[in-house]
Amino acid sequence: MSPRPQPGREYVLTLSCPDQPGLVHAVSGYLVRNSGNILESQQFDDRLQDRFFMRVHFDVSDPDTDVKHLRDRFGPVAEAYRISWTLRDASTPTRTLIMVSKFGHCLNDLLFRRRTGALNIEIPAIVSNHEEFEELAGTYGIPFHHIPVTRDTKADAEARLLELVRELDVDLVVLARYMQILSDDLCKQLEGRAINIHHSFLPSFKGARPYGQAYDRGVKLVGATAHYVTSDLDEGQIIEQDVVRVDHSLDPDELVTVGRDVEAQVLAHAVKWHSESRVMVDGNRTVVFR
Repeated sequence: MSPRPQPGREYVLTLSCPDQPGLVHAVSGYLVRNSGNILESQQFDDRLQDRFFMRVHFDVSDPDTDVKHLRDRFGPVAEAYRISWTLRDASTPTRTLIMVSKFGHCLNDLLFRRRTGALNIEIPAIVSNHEEFEELAGTYGIPFHHIPVTRDTKADAEARLLELVRELDVDLVVLARYMQILSDDLCKQLEGRAINIHHSFLPSFKGARPYGQAYDRGVKLVGATAHYVTSDLDEGQIIEQDVVRVDHSLDPDELVTVGRDVEAQVLAHAVKWHSESRVMVDGNRTVVFR
């Protein structure tokens, strides 16, 4: 595991802009002028779209330099090159609200990874339309909010969720097998800061029994996909995918076990990369600097 970033000392700059000469020089010159030392740098030139992407993890030796100063000083560079950018303290945890229904494998995995330090996130709340995991939330000391959802209460439930997002200053919402379709309006309000996990059988095996359907068809691969939430169901920008090879010897319950393991791992990767500013949206795609 990599060492934890030093608070007030290490920062992450991400940027995208039209590709043009001098971009790397402009960024490195900015860092030199601000006592910056590059710890990790990754870049991608999308030649089809003529667009440049970059992520720089750096530290600063000047104790009087903070994130506000760094942002103010990067402004002129960004304006000159028409750069869309973010700059954040690398040590600051991403405040993450987790939503879950009746399947808790992804929730349990995220909670464990957070406790062991594998994820640099804070979890100020867990939200569920059922009560099954209130006790689990309690063992981790995390407030649990039971918000039932019916056809008649859906609008009120989503309004309550948005209240929590605002009140708790949430950066990221994770749908850890939350089995409710979000409204178009909610999806738009959470755009770019909500991640969902689903089995890779979609759209072939829709419904509540994807692994049963997979067994009936004799699938040879079990997989999962983590993506950003959009108003187009399960069509958001893909962050991570993985598959595991299976065969005829696995019964439906064993397929479920394999599938849940893949789902948990894929979602954890997506949350980690998002929280470390490694994911950049490029239209319907993502650029992921692992």
